[in-house]
Amino acid sequence: MTKNLFKLFLLVFLFSGIKLQAQQVPTPKSHFGFEIGDDYLLANFTQAEAYFKKVSDASDRVMLTSIGKTEFGRNQPMMIVTAPENFAQLEKYKEISQKLARAEMTREEAEELIKQGKPVVWIDGGLHANEVVGAHQLIQTLYELASSNDEETLKILENVIILLVHANPDGMEIMSDWYMRKEDPTKRDQNIPVLYQKYVGHDNNRDFYMNNMSEATNISLQQYVEWIPQIIYNHHQSGPPGSVVAGPPYRDPFNHVFDPLIITSLDAVGAAMINRMHQEDKPGYTRLDGSVFSTWWNGGLRTTPYYHNQIGILTEIIGNPTPSQVPLVPERLIPNNGTPYPVTPRDWHFKTSIDYSVSLNYAILNHAVRHGDELLRNIYLMGRRSIEKGQKDTWTPYPKYAQAVEDAYEKARDEGKVQASRNWRSGLPREFYEEVYQDQERKDPYGYILSADQPDFPTAIKFLNALIKSGIKVHKATQDFNVNGKSYPAGSYIVKTAQAFRPHVIDMFEPQDHPNDFLYPGGPPIRPYDAAGWTLAFQMGSEIDRIMEDFDGPFEAVPYGEIQTPPAKTLANGSGYLIDVRGNNAFMAVNDLLKAKVKVFRTTDTVDGLPAGSFYVGLAGKVVLQKAAQEYGVYGKPSSKPRELKEISPARIGLYDYYGGSMPSGWVRWMLEQFHFDFKQVFPKEINAGNLNENYDVLLFIGPGIPSVGSRGGGRSQPDESEIDEQYHHMLGNFTAQESVPAVREFIEKGGQVITVGSATELAFHLGLPVKDALVEMNADGEESPLSGEKYYIPGSVLEMHVDNSQPINYGMGSTSYIMFNRSPVFKLTPEASNKGVKAIAWFGEEEPLRSGWAWGQSYLRNGVTAFEAGLGKGKFYAFGPEITFRAQSHGTFKMLFNGLYK
Repeated sequence: MTKNLFKLFLLVFLFSGIKLQAQQVPTPKSHFGFEIGDDYLLANFTQAEAYFKKVSDASDRVMLTSIGKTEFGRNQPMMIVTAPENFAQLEKYKEISQKLARAEMTREEAEELIKQGKPVVWIDGGLHANEVVGAHQLIQTLYELASSNDEETLKILENVIILLVHANPDGMEIMSDWYMRKEDPTKRDQNIPVLYQKYVGHDNNRDFYMNNMSEATNISLQQYVEWIPQIIYNHHQSGPPGSVVAGPPYRDPFNHVFDPLIITSLDAVGAAMINRMHQEDKPGYTRLDGSVFSTWWNGGLRTTPYYHNQIGILTEIIGNPTPSQVPLVPERLIPNNGTPYPVTPRDWHFKTSIDYSVSLNYAILNHAVRHGDELLRNIYLMGRRSIEKGQKDTWTPYPKYAQAVEDAYEKARDEGKVQASRNWRSGLPREFYEEVYQDQERKDPYGYILSADQPDFPTAIKFLNALIKSGIKVHKATQDFNVNGKSYPAGSYIVKTAQAFRPHVIDMFEPQDHPNDFLYPGGPPIRPYDAAGWTLAFQMGSEIDRIMEDFDGPFEAVPYGEIQTPPAKTLANGSGYLIDVRGNNAFMAVNDLLKAKVKVFRTTDTVDGLPAGSFYVGLAGKVVLQKAAQEYGVYGKPSSKPRELKEISPARIGLYDYYGGSMPSGWVRWMLEQFHFDFKQVFPKEINAGNLNENYDVLLFIGPGIPSVGSRGGGRSQPDESEIDEQYHHMLGNFTAQESVPAVREFIEKGGQVITVGSATELAFHLGLPVKDALVEMNADGEESPLSGEKYYIPGSVLEMHVDNSQPINYGMGSTSYIMFNRSPVFKLTPEASNKGVKAIAWFGEEEPLRSGWAWGQSYLRNGVTAFEAGLGKGKFYAFGPEITFRAQSHGTFKMLFNGLYK
């Protein structure tokens, strides 16, 4: 008996020892060989991922999961961190978070869930891979939470569900490997030759309402469909010069669709963060007007949450593995409300930035511990109020409505209907408020219908999928129905505003009304953090009916997060088929046909109700078209062969890029792949070598990389060939007026075609075409100079232009088109332009063109040319001033590019 008891005790002891050993969380130094934050040292993602797995295996506080694949095919990790006992009810906590966010319950039911639930806090890192603090603080934070047994950490683990998410695994691998490649640490740099996201680099934080990139989709599905955290903390760099870190609360303006609890919750979390910094004697936190960041724009990892009633937190911190200094900025030395505790000039090390970041994480997590019930309650209240707003007449308080009140009063006063107010501050008669805020034409819609019988229904579905990835509730009609006297077919989609994420719905469908924001009256404009207007429904060019009264029908809800596809149909029998050019996916089908060696033709006039530029294929294309009807929503229309046709073939496409990578070019690279165009990237060296016609029929220049006339060259600083791997040598070089422009001119004159977009239209001036900049004025010396910001300023906004859709480059377009205009070029043709083969193909009219955003000085756009075509020798040159490929969002203008990619 004694012997058996001894054996039992021995087994228990051995088992306990094994468990204790398993629970010993490996330190970062034991895995990486250095402390996180050591000077001149970075971990790459392969190493980080292995560490995440080690910690997850060793700790019962951590569960490692993958939220999807990156664009390069890596797993995108998310670590769920909480107390061991919470994992048994993890699905319950997730369900409670979802239910409270969607707010489809009574207050009493919500309060019961609040008692049972736990706040969910998202902390990420690494989105912008050159901002290396982010990914590395994530490693250190994981270790602290997994290994620490202090009272603060244990309380956090007990009361909070923490999601630690790596936002850009591919970028960390690229950036860290590049930085660490040199043995001499003092010579290490971050000047990578390619973008740190496969296609779009820094613009990976501009994709969170469109969700084009895999990483954005992975993140959005977790944030808006799966976990729906109450707080989302997005780490970035760098702080403004003379500070250490910029954080909440942020400067005005904030978007008018928000619930006020968003702004006051930002104040609360921001207070917790800055207080923690000051408690720990960490100076240099700046907020409000101490930084450029606002809460206006939708589309960033931390800004799109606002439109979902979540508290989005951004910090921008200084620091780099290469030691640096806090610079001396005199005005930053004065304490004020923006920076209560200024930092003084000093040497700065990477480890200090890591320490700051971990403290900021703990500040937020402690806020969640202390105010967990409030966080859960507030997301419910905001969602519930959103639903109720969608169930009644509601007017969003746009600046234009406040102006309309003033205008109505001024008009009544001028007409003698009211006496002039002696004291403006005493207010105006209430009737003027009611005149505007009870105007049925100005109220918000109750919902939107996207009819299944519109010409480009697949693009409308892509728009809906962007909403679905963002957690929006969408309905689909199960049978034909009628609303306001208009009939809609089964399969049409409906988006109602009576839902918790109503702010996002309104923001995606309705115009943004950015206030006039100037440094002082009559002074220069204050630049928005990103765009001022972006209405996705406008950019995508879909046909959408705004429904202004409550409505219903045979609608069924699409399950949250369920991606939609165009209806699969069987191709009808015919001897040949017409393909409607108005559908963007037509180009996918055409490219498949051409790759299958099927002859493809374009019409030159309207045929069978389809506009000029539509495609025709014979019976040989039936197999390919059957696939298109099943997968692309492209339904070939049986037709006999039209008389007037032009055969097309695929052009050999060259897409301009440069060392370090162009984001606008990267977006187009992704677009071309999506629509099945073959292409090659072209770099300055190849252009400068000449003989471009041997390899290309069309060259695309999208956005930056073309020097202005009179400058020496373009592009950023580049290394010597000896410092980089041979695989990157072809990327080096600059586009110059001396070498590159003559090569491009020769290419066009020999029959090549060049398409330029945005700032790349500067090529027109290099080529000496008969066009001028329309946005100039004569200065005192009789010379042209750009209009000042006090007179003219249009940041990223949606405008409307007129289109000559009889031109082949514009086939499939309407007579007008919404465009993304981002301080874009506008032209005027000189008197000799028509004689030299230059003609306008799109332009502004007499009317003001702003449709969403902010435009100051619209009169300067009157009759300005937005796009033109120029003949040069045997070839053609096209200039599109607006961003017709903007971040792969502006589907409504994609055809203006695609039409030019055939011979």
